[in-house]
Amino acid sequence: MHLKRWLTSIIALPLLVYLIASGPRWIFYGVLFLASGAGLLEFIRMTAPQCPSPVKIISVLLSFLFFYCLWRGPFFQVFAVFCLLVMIPLVFFLFSPPALRNRAAEDLGKVALGFLYVSLPLALLLVIDRHPRGNLWILFLLTVIFLGDTGAFYAGRVFGKRKLYASVSPGKTWAGAFGGLLASVLSGLFFSRFFHLGDFPLEAGFLAGFLGVCGQIGDLAESMIKRSAGVKDSGRILPGHGGMLDRVDALLFAIPVLYLFLTWAAP
Repeated sequence: MHLKRWLTSIIALPLLVYLIASGPRWIFYGVLFLASGAGLLEFIRMTAPQCPSPVKIISVLLSFLFFYCLWRGPFFQVFAVFCLLVMIPLVFFLFSPPALRNRAAEDLGKVALGFLYVSLPLALLLVIDRHPRGNLWILFLLTVIFLGDTGAFYAGRVFGKRKLYASVSPGKTWAGAFGGLLASVLSGLFFSRFFHLGDFPLEAGFLAGFLGVCGQIGDLAESMIKRSAGVKDSGRILPGHGGMLDRVDALLFAIPVLYLFLTWAAP
């Protein structure tokens, strides 16, 4: 498992860095959509296992429409997509057998939550990408989150004794949490310094630390969802890493924070 984890990272990360840094934007946005669709299906499979297949397909298609509206515009069309995400599945349930109609509100609530939890944060990366030097900010985010995750993993293995939140994620420890936070801050400072993302190292360190904390909370949140669903991994799409949600769970909580920072504070 550990070897598969490293092999997957060694193969996938250079391709991802290339796409973000200088690759065709439509390919990068397509990868984001595929990650969003896979994560959304994993979330629905865990939380609403009896959700009808047509509703799942409709949800993924509408998430694609959402990404397309953000990419090609006009932007205000995304609000109509939000409405369609609820209305079209409701029409499906309206003309379904009673057994399905009785679960309409429950299944649709979980589908909508999955869209807000998975698809919307990943779609925000399209908006961040349009910010001045947005591709570098996305790489900054990935560096902080992924190296923070790696630091937490190894610090927990070497020094971890006291459990962080055993009822939600038995494998996580306080040592891992502090090790991950330290790795996030140091990697953020180095990245910011090397690529000149800001004039104030303290600001970059604080941002990296806050993103790292948000990432760890996101990791715990997904662990809570998996535990309630009785599964170990959200899927098997990434060898050594589990499902797509297992790989992007920390990003989902950190992306909106970076977006707000770039909107309010960044030059």
